[in-house]
Amino acid sequence: MSGHVVQAQSIGAVHFHPEPPPTPHQIRRPRRTFVNREGELAALVAALGRLDDGEPAIVAFTGLGGVGKTELISQFVARHRAHFPHGDLYADLAAFRHLGGVDLSEILAGFLRAFKAEVPVMLAERAARFRTVTTGKRVLVFLDNVEHASEVRTLLPSDGLVVVAGRRRLPGLVLDGAEVRRLDPLSTSAGTELVRRWLGPDRGTDRELCELVELCDGLPLALNAVGFQLVGHGELEVDQIVAELSDADRRLASLSNEEGAIGQMLDQVYGRLSPEARALYHLVGTNPGPFVSAELAEASGVERVRDGLTELRAAHLLDEVEDTAPGQRFRAHDLVRLHARGRARELPERIGLLARIVAYYRGEAALADSLVLGKRFRLQEPVEAAWPGFATKPEALEWLRAERANLRETVRAAAEQGWHGEVWRLCESLWALYHSGKHYGDWVETHRLGVESAQWDGRPGAVIRMRNQLARAYYELKDFPRATEQLALASEQLPLVAEPRLSGVLYETNGLVRLAEGRPDEAVELFRLALEDNRSDPHGVVVQSYNLAQALTAAGRVAEALTVLDEATALAEETEDDPMLMRLPLVRARAHRALGDLDLAVRHADESARRARDLGQRAKEAEAFTLLAALAEELGDAELAERARVRLGELKEAN
Repeated sequence: MSGHVVQAQSIGAVHFHPEPPPTPHQIRRPRRTFVNREGELAALVAALGRLDDGEPAIVAFTGLGGVGKTELISQFVARHRAHFPHGDLYADLAAFRHLGGVDLSEILAGFLRAFKAEVPVMLAERAARFRTVTTGKRVLVFLDNVEHASEVRTLLPSDGLVVVAGRRRLPGLVLDGAEVRRLDPLSTSAGTELVRRWLGPDRGTDRELCELVELCDGLPLALNAVGFQLVGHGELEVDQIVAELSDADRRLASLSNEEGAIGQMLDQVYGRLSPEARALYHLVGTNPGPFVSAELAEASGVERVRDGLTELRAAHLLDEVEDTAPGQRFRAHDLVRLHARGRARELPERIGLLARIVAYYRGEAALADSLVLGKRFRLQEPVEAAWPGFATKPEALEWLRAERANLRETVRAAAEQGWHGEVWRLCESLWALYHSGKHYGDWVETHRLGVESAQWDGRPGAVIRMRNQLARAYYELKDFPRATEQLALASEQLPLVAEPRLSGVLYETNGLVRLAEGRPDEAVELFRLALEDNRSDPHGVVVQSYNLAQALTAAGRVAEALTVLDEATALAEETEDDPMLMRLPLVRARAHRALGDLDLAVRHADESARRARDLGQRAKEAEAFTLLAALAEELGDAELAERARVRLGELKEAN
């Protein structure tokens, strides 16, 4: 049994000691000026006492849009961050709200990534993992723009403080032990104090300031807009602003909704923006998704972007988004975004601006797809990206994750405009995001639109690609009947295309479905057909050989599987296909395990682990070490088992 002992020494030769994961600090910095709210701050401080007693705590604030809920929490965190040594997390549920629901799964994924924890596929598993990660930790979780108590329950940590903000009353949270408080607008005296801090003692009389606060309904968002105008325009007097806001006709129109004062104030701010800030504001209103970036603005033709960003941020119309993706993203308050949309609708060039936005996202998504997945078979022509903001696979994936909401909404907007070629091309590139991130809701919705657009575009090859990628989503969800239905509909287009790899992708997905259904012999025949259709594509040959070998092993035809693997490995070495050279030994290890040749199984699993480590593919390395741990148990090799267990622990910690 000397062979496996030697391999155990090899496995244990290298140890990694990853740095402790960084402490996440996702809640934005507070504004310089802040008044009142002593009662609300006291309620949050009281919640700290419950944490000291070892109990989790929930505090919820409800109130009008623009009343200052987010700023209140930012102030509290800045003053009491030391009470949360394990970090603070933030999620704006409005950014994840789609078709009447919230993508709670992706919010949890973001929280887990912030702690460098593994991210399971399913929602329930992610929620359980989040509770495990936060057990015994002092964390603060801030959930903004909540509409229903049920949205909160899935996102609760095991320990720490959860602060909830929303416009709707949330009485259901009381059942979860939450303290629910209403945040009212600022009183006249508090609002006057806030404005006075900006202006100093010499501008505006007390009466004018009181009237100004009343006209702004005591809403900090509106008062912030006032402050920007008065501070940024020294010649502008308080009485002039009061006169404009007191216009009877405009005031009457604004009273049709509870945020009327904000809309009226934003009209004034908009009217005094510089040309570059106004152009950027139009971009905010035109962009289908919730975030904008300097790169998007420049690609869309906005001039002096940095100056515009500085001005809009000074006016509290944009806040920076805290994330780890390349570049900077900015988010507008939803009331600001609504106002910006109204202004953008008036633009004669709005459709042209939207077209440039769509072109930017399609180009960047194509660049990310190319970087993440290499020279995979694609239908769309190569495009020159407007702004290559990343240069590595991890950066590209981070960008795709950070821009996911924008990408989804861009697909919808392009479909509404009838830009069918843009829709299916963008969906094709989103394979890099969806296949790695398992965003099933987005995956299914965008690809349904992709199928329809490919049909309107008269591109049968694109119809096949879209239906196949949609089938893969159903396959991942284990909805095999729907996957099979999409594959059958795609097959109807095959007589209209000449590219053999299109039939190959359908054979491949059908083979995966059969293999998952426990029909390996049928899968073998389908993968053989896929292999033949990929003869002109070396990478495709290796991939389909990999699939074929797995199916042959599952069918008990291990000798055939090893022959296929020999040929595939030779081709992968010739073409320097490193990702497949990492995967092939793992299948070979399983084949030798099925033959009872455990020493060889250990050797090949070790090779797969080493190659995965060299490529930084932690998930594949963990897969290899999981197999090594099982082999060690079968061999009765305690040293190998321990070394595999230690490395798996290191990998889990590193993730």
